[in-house]
Amino acid sequence: MDLGIAGKRALVCASSKGLGRGCAEALAEAGVDLVMNARGAEALEAAAADIRARFDVSVTTVAADIVSEAGRAEVLEAAGAVDILVTNAGGPPPGLWSDWYREDFIGALDANMLTPIALMSALMPGMIDRGWGRVVNITSQSVKAPIPQLGLSNAARTGLTGYVAGTARQVAPHGVVVNNLQPGIHATDRAVSLDGGVAQAQGISMEDAKAQREATIPARRYGTAAEFGQTCAFLCSQHAGFIIGQNILLDGGATNATM
Repeated sequence: MDLGIAGKRALVCASSKGLGRGCAEALAEAGVDLVMNARGAEALEAAAADIRARFDVSVTTVAADIVSEAGRAEVLEAAGAVDILVTNAGGPPPGLWSDWYREDFIGALDANMLTPIALMSALMPGMIDRGWGRVVNITSQSVKAPIPQLGLSNAARTGLTGYVAGTARQVAPHGVVVNNLQPGIHATDRAVSLDGGVAQAQGISMEDAKAQREATIPARRYGTAAEFGQTCAFLCSQHAGFIIGQNILLDGGATNATM
């Protein structure tokens, strides 16, 4: 399918690996020029070089912490006028409710709520002026079905979801489409970290921890960054203009819900 976005320009955050890279690759495959951001310069440059070679698109890289005000300013200056924004940031660590204090919640809110909002606030006015734009926020399945040990992520990402619910409907008349993707477990570094926590807590191997989690997923496997990226690219396409303010689960059926 021709997504109709060749020649558009996208900012994809945290895109040197994992789900962010999956989104960057799928957009590049559709002919979109990229601004890629991540904290680690080495991994970022390697990912950008691979994408340039495979898809023959322009790729600008900015190694900076998107959560910091200075890093965000650097990324926005390099990005300029973009047509597509994909927000993404690593989730806060798991734990118990009794482990978290005010500073922990502030950190989670900065990374997983306030940073995406700041990026949308900076870039959507230009999209509105041009009469076209796409925003995809990578959140989590925990917004739909909270995960007890991920209370920091549950709280921050649910706050972002509430913000998007109203904002998406305000900007839709101007041709700007905003949606959220809610990943379940995918074969990324985040999954390795979570499986490591389970393995340590239960005294089992990483392989057993993964197998235990896979057994709870109807698809009986972890998702891939590539299939996640293709869903993101479709939401950024010309065909997604009637999908407004939605939260789309990609979790292999793990969330047991009808709506």
